[in-house]
Order: sequence, then C-alpha cells, then structure tokens
Amino acid sequence: MNKISRFNSLDEAGGQDQASQRGHPISRLLGTRSLVLVGLMGAGKSTVGRRLAQSLKLPFRDADHEIEAAAGMTIPEIFAVHGEEHFRDGERRVIARLLQEGPIVLATGGGAFMNAETRGRIAERGISIWLKADLDVLMRRVRKRATRPLLQNPDPEGTMRRLMELRHPVYATADITVDSHEAPHDKVVTELIKALRSWLEHGRQESART
Repeated sequence: MNKISRFNSLDEAGGQDQASQRGHPISRLLGTRSLVLVGLMGAGKSTVGRRLAQSLKLPFRDADHEIEAAAGMTIPEIFAVHGEEHFRDGERRVIARLLQEGPIVLATGGGAFMNAETRGRIAERGISIWLKADLDVLMRRVRKRATRPLLQNPDPEGTMRRLMELRHPVYATADITVDSHEAPHDKVVTELIKALRSWLEHGRQESART
C-alpha cells in the first residue's frame, strides 16, 4: 500500500490493545470515557499524557504519532505533500477511531479541538482537559523542535500569539483546565488528577493551578 492510500485509511488503522486491568479509582469512574488532552503545541500534552496514563494504568495514545504511523509520513511531510486541509481531515478521522478504544489517555494536536465535529465526539466519548501555558513557556518548548509546520515562517512568536488569540476561547470550553507552567511534569499530573477527581465527583468545570 502506498503512502497516500495509507493516509486515506487512517480511520481503519488499529492501535494497541487497551490495558486489561484498571486499578486506579479514577479509571473505574471513567467507564468507557477517554481523557483527551488539548492545547497548543508545547503545552506538554504528550509528556503529561504519558505520565497521566501511567498513574491511572490506562493506555496512552498520541494522535500525531498514530497519524504518522498510518500514513508512513511525518506530519511536516504530510503538510508539504498534501496540505493542511488534508492533514486535518485525517486528524479528525483518526481521533474518532481512537475514541472508540476508550478508556484511554489521548494527546491531540494543537488544531484538533478546533474542529466542531471532533469536539462533539470528545464530548460524547471523553473528558476534555486543556493544558494551558503562557506564551514564553510555549516558545521555550517549541524552539527545541524546529519541525513544527505552522511555525515555519519568519515570525514564529507572532504566529503563536495569533494561535493563542484564535484557539484559547475554544480550548476554554474544555471540561477541565490545568495550568502547564515550568513546574515538574509530575506536579502537573498530580494537579490534573485532583481536578479530574473533583470533576467526576461533582460534574463541573474545574481549573487546577500549579
């Protein structure tokens, strides 16, 4: 199967088997719902997501990695060859497929939550968690990776500011908000679990401050 065919079959690609045992109390409260991390590039979704999954004894999925594996191409290559619109369509389909595996911890790309259909699916099958970070924190982190397609321009900081203005109001509709500053990731995970427990028990929007 060629690269284009693989990319067009993203919704059919399978992931790893979910954990057979879920011993953490929060995992039992989730039922089949997944925990979906949203936020801008550099917010720490993958790193925090992996540690959160380990703490809750749940499988971890990274939507970007799943897309790359299915397409046989890196995300910069997909942007370069097919364009952003094609990537977003594949992103939407792969997230829909991953949510069928719940409960999992799912890290999404920065633009995924901007899609209304994806937000609807997450609301139906998961709990959305916005990892919120300040501009200086985001820029320090993204400068460590020079492959971000949306930042390949002469003014990456200006681009990030515009993305924050556009996306923050949408991210703010997530079920839970957790600040992701330069605190140790384990501390962010601890605050996230605390906010998640409160949300599950009281069914309300929570904001965790680290």
